[in-house]
Formats: sequence, C-alpha cells, structure tokens
Amino acid sequence: MATLKDIEMAAAINFLTAFAFFVAFAFLRLQPINDRVYFPKWYLKGLRSSPSRSGAVVGRFVNLDFRAYLRFLKWMPAALQMPEPELIDHAGLDSAAYLRIYFVGLKIFVPITFLAFAIIVPVNWTNGTLEHSNLTYSDIDKLSISNIPLGSLRFWTHLVMAYVFTFWTCYVLKKEYEIVASMRLHFLASEKRRPDQFTVLVRNVPPDPDESVNELVEHFFLVNHPEHYFTHQVVYNANKLSDLVKEKKKIQNRLDYYQLKYSRNQSKRPFSKTGFLGLCGDKVDAIDFYASKIEKLSEEIASEKEKIMNNPKHIMPAAFVSFKTRWGAAVCAQTQQSRNPTIWLTEWAPEPRDVFWDNLAIPYVSLTIRRLIIAVAFFFLTFFFMIPIAFVQTLANIEGIEKALPFLKPIIELKGIKSFIQGFLPGIALKIFLIFLPTILMIMSKFEGFISISFLERRSATRYYIFQFINVFLGSIITGTAFQQLNNFIHQSANDIPKTIGVSIPMKATFFITYIMVDGWAGVAGEILRLKPLVIYHIRNFFLVKTEKDREEAMDPGTLGFNTGEPQIQLYFLLGLVYAVVTPVLLPFIIVFFGLAYVVYRHQIINVYNQEYESAAAFWPDVHGRIIAALVVSQLLLMGLLSTKEAAQSTPLLIALPVLTIWFHIFCKGRYEPAFVKYPLQEAMMKDTLERAKEPNLNLKGFLENAYIHPVFVEEDDSESHAATEEEDKEPKLIPTKRQSRRNTPLASKHSGSLSSLLPEATEEH
Repeated sequence: MATLKDIEMAAAINFLTAFAFFVAFAFLRLQPINDRVYFPKWYLKGLRSSPSRSGAVVGRFVNLDFRAYLRFLKWMPAALQMPEPELIDHAGLDSAAYLRIYFVGLKIFVPITFLAFAIIVPVNWTNGTLEHSNLTYSDIDKLSISNIPLGSLRFWTHLVMAYVFTFWTCYVLKKEYEIVASMRLHFLASEKRRPDQFTVLVRNVPPDPDESVNELVEHFFLVNHPEHYFTHQVVYNANKLSDLVKEKKKIQNRLDYYQLKYSRNQSKRPFSKTGFLGLCGDKVDAIDFYASKIEKLSEEIASEKEKIMNNPKHIMPAAFVSFKTRWGAAVCAQTQQSRNPTIWLTEWAPEPRDVFWDNLAIPYVSLTIRRLIIAVAFFFLTFFFMIPIAFVQTLANIEGIEKALPFLKPIIELKGIKSFIQGFLPGIALKIFLIFLPTILMIMSKFEGFISISFLERRSATRYYIFQFINVFLGSIITGTAFQQLNNFIHQSANDIPKTIGVSIPMKATFFITYIMVDGWAGVAGEILRLKPLVIYHIRNFFLVKTEKDREEAMDPGTLGFNTGEPQIQLYFLLGLVYAVVTPVLLPFIIVFFGLAYVVYRHQIINVYNQEYESAAAFWPDVHGRIIAALVVSQLLLMGLLSTKEAAQSTPLLIALPVLTIWFHIFCKGRYEPAFVKYPLQEAMMKDTLERAKEPNLNLKGFLENAYIHPVFVEEDDSESHAATEEEDKEPKLIPTKRQSRRNTPLASKHSGSLSSLLPEATEEH
C-alpha cells in the first residue's frame, strides 16, 4: 500500500503540475496575440477589440507592461467579483446553475470535513487493529474505519455521524433545489421573447390520402386550436443537403487559403494534388481546382433543394407549430391532442439553436428499436471496460503484485519509481482510458434520435455517470481488492472472504486520492490553459484568416460540456459521501477540487465559453437525483461494511437511512421538479398580458414565421411561408379541406379524434 510519503509525492507532483499550468496561463493570457483565445466571449458580444491593432510592432504580440506580470493571479479574485444576477444576464441561467453544483459541493463537504476530522479521525487513529493483522495497509489506512476492532462500541460514532452527514446533505439539497427552481421561474418570467416560448413540436402526424402533411397540420390546429394557432413549419429531411453545405464550406476554406497565398505572392500560382489530403494524385492549379469543385457543389445543392421542396417523401410527419400566445403553446404542449395517444404527439419545441436537425429526419416509429439497441450496446461497453480498469488497479497496488510476482520487486523498489507509479501513473492511466468515452456515448445518444442538443448532453451525462459508477468506482474497489488481498484470498477459508473485502474497501481511498489529484487538480488547471484551442487558433489565424469575420470564426470559445463535466463532478460527490464516514482523510482533496473548479469555471464562463443553447437549468433534477443516489450508495456500503465488523446492533438503525433518503427524494421530486418539466399556465398568461400591455402592436409574424426553418434554408426566399395572416385574428371561418367527403367543414382529420357530435353545433353557429 501507498505510504504517507507516496501520497505526499503524488500531492507534490500534481500541485506543481497545476501551478505550472496556472503560471503558463497567467503569462499567455497577457499577450495581445492570445487575447482572442482567452477572452473570446467578449469579442462575440462586441465588447472587446483586439489590442494588437495599434502601437509598436513588438507590442502587438507581446505585453511589454512588466507590472502586469506581477499580478499574474489577479484573474482569481476577478472571477469571483461578478454578482450572480449579472452572471445570469451575461452567460445565461444554465451556466450559473452549473456553477452552483460546485458551490453545493463546498456547502456539503466543508462542514462534513470539519466534523469528520474532529470526531471520526481521532476515533479511528487511536486503535491498533491493522498493526496486529496480516492485511496489507498503510499509514493512511490507520485513519480509516478499518482500524477499528471487530464488535467495538466505537462503531456507534460512525453510525451517528452517518445520520448527521445525511441530514446535512439533504438540508443543503433541499435549499438548493428550492433556490434553483425559483431562479428558473424568475428567469422564464423575465427573459426576453424567444420563439420556443410560442412553439411546440408535433410528431407522428398520421398519414392522410387526401392531404399533405403541410395541409393536414394546418387543418388540425385550425380546428382544435382555432383561437391560438398562428403558423407552422413542416420538418424536411435535409440531411443530405446539410452534408453538401458542410462539404462546400470546407472546400471554400481551402480555396480561401490558396487565394490568400496567391495574393501574397502573385508571381507564382499555388498548386495542389487531387489525392488524399493533397499528398498524392495529379498536380493541378489549386485555385482553379477548388473553384470548380465549389461550382459543382453549388449545382448539387441547388438540385437537392429543389428535390426536397417538391418531393413529398422528403417531408417528415412532424412540424413546429407556433401559437399567438405562450398560454396557447403551454396548453398544447402539455395536453393530449387526440383520443389515440400514439398520434399528434406534442412537446415543447427546443429553442432554435438547441435543435439537433439531423435527428428530426428519423421516423418516430423507429425510436424504440434504436433505444433498445443502444441499451444493449451500452451494457456490453460498460462491462467489457472492466479489463483496462483491472490493469490500472495493478499499478495502484504494487505491494500486492510484488507478493505474486516477486521478480519485479528490484525494479519497482528503485528510488523514486515506486512513488511516481503509485502517486501519479494510476490516475493518469485511468484518465487516458476514459478520454474517448464521452464521444462514444454522445454518438450513442444521437443514434437514439433525441432532437435537442441539451437532451443529448443530459442523456450522455446519465450514461457517463452510470459508467463511472460501475467501472471507476465499483470496478476500482472490486478489482483493487482482489489484487491487493490476493495472498489472503488464497490462504484463507471462503467464509472469511467477505470480511476481508469489508476491511479492504476503505483502503481504496489511496487510489481515489491520487485520481482526484490528477483529474481534479491538474485536470482543472489544464482546462484554463486551453492549450488545444490556442494552437488551433494560431494555425487558422496564420493560414486562413484574411478578414475580421475570418478571425472571429477562427476563435473556438467552446462550451461547458455538460455531458462530460457534470458526471465527473458527480463522481467526486460519490467519493466524498462514501468515504466521509469510512476514510475521512479523502475529504480535504475533494474540497480543494470543488474550490479550485468553482474559481476556474467561473472565469471560463465569464470570459470564454459561449453556450450553444439555454435550457433554463432544466438539468437540475438530474443533478439532485445523482447526489441522492450517491448518498444511498454510501449508506448501503456502510451497512455492508459494518455487517463484516460484527456491529450487528447498529445495522438495523442504518436501514432507516436509505428509506428516509428515498422518501426525501420523492418529496423533492413532487415539490420542485414540476418547475423544470412544466410551464405554469398562470406564468404564461401573466407574461402574455404584460407583453400585450407593453407592445400592443407587436408583429409576431415576422418573429415566428422563419424561426424554425432548417439552417440550410435560412437564405431561401420566405415568400411561401405558412404563417397565418392578420385576417385570422377575426371570427372563426370555415376551414377548407381537400377531403372529398368533407368539403368546408370545421372538423379535423379523420385521424384527429374530434367528436362528431360537435359537428351540428359548429355548423349552426357558423
């Protein structure tokens, strides 16, 4: 097992790594040439101009004010100065709520750490159980529950503290759920007008032999929502067209590069090869070659657009339907539209920039099959990943391996090698194994057919959390225990194995401490350095940029990356809650992570990240639920651990903890979650009334009619828009239909489920 010296070595390595990243960032951010890399958000808002435009030539690239270098950590207090309401206006509620996750971590673990070190650590330390056992242990393990003798009355301390930690965690979670729910309702009430407030997505529109999807949608909503329906936009399968547009943009970038190269030296025409990456094939004039490719692509794009607009097969049985009021949209989005619950399915439309257009072309009936396939694939992915996890654990338990493979001992025991391997290599190796996982999980989520980027990220985050729980947490404990106590397993009876595992689980805190330092300390510090965007920006700036617009496109502000960041945070919640009672020495490392990450990500949100969408903190129920799950897991593991410690008297009392925690979760779910999944009609009516009073002449037609057109059609002439005219504000009129059996009736489609008994009354009134 790792000793205190090994932990100190690991802490020193990771502290110096993090400090080096901060120093490098402090230097690079001050250079004018890097200003767009470290402050892109202000450029996108038009509130910052390049400092490299004026002054001396050297001053355009290097900051010559040496006083600035003396204040290289000034960015830390600056990141904390912006008040939360101003932060919400600046970056959105999603970003502010994301930061609150780190703040919740600090609120939970700072008091818990003080209590644990004041009460639990002395109780654990003042025993000699491990010293008189045959188990492999370290000085760190003497601070854990493993150092308490079997059947000791001291276990009552851990039992009481488990209750204290649970009640404190639930109190913090309730207060935060209440705060974030209030913030969400206030944000929705005060934010500026957006298309998604008036729009629903209707899917699984039933086929009709007499009417097209476009006519059928208009007919259905004019009949069933006559007072509030405004306009609609049918969904096209434009995926092929989108690919062509992306290809054209890529070719255009190459053409721009060669044109810029030629403009700098007109004595020589640039040449390129037609093969792979321009490395092989025939040698041709680069400008003429790429210009001809763009011309050909333009023709294909025009042809594909015409095909989409004129071929009914490219129209999907779905549409974005907009209403005259938020109230009308809320009623439609939150109610069943037909007596047949499988057709005319409505849900709130994502905001336009949140729509994942490719998945709108997936037939609704295939979604169930797709999700079943991904569930099976995810199962195999999760459990096959146990193999590299087991390998990583061998690096974390060198003494155990030395007993099984003694010929490696002379190499492992060399000065410095042992401390380096145990203090740094296991954490970094595990991080490398996980580096491609988020991309794989996002591909899985896209295959399932979800139609908003925000939901894709939340779905991917859920799977990432499950994966980390099974592989990083449980996998590390199980495989680590097997290697660590290999000798004991071989030489003891089967009845004693559960007891050995129960004692060994707390000993895995050493591995998780190294992982927290690598991922949580050095990893967070590396995030602020932005090395990859820095390199890419300067490559683009040198080869492609010739206008201010090009320079703006070369910036890569990035986003928070909820699908990767939030599951990582939840892993630290899990580790902190599990080991708070078992091995409290891990808690200070958790606190350092939450504090450091809060400052770093606040800085990045203010100066760097540019969110792709705004969901008004719709992810918070997931955050709350995963912390509750971590709390229940910690209680069950403590219950299992104490059962191996002959503490039978305390086990029945522990059973109440998960029951109370689950009851608390059900209470919070019923009390606060509706604010995140439904939009109150009262709020919608209030906002509509205020808007009509402030803007009586508001032109919603211009605001909504093109809001949900596929991005590849944005430049198209909107003269054929299906927006409703101002005449629709008058009295209800006959609704024309192409059905031979129902000419000029107010009835909906035969698939709409409208009651036929209403027909005489409607006809008479009309």
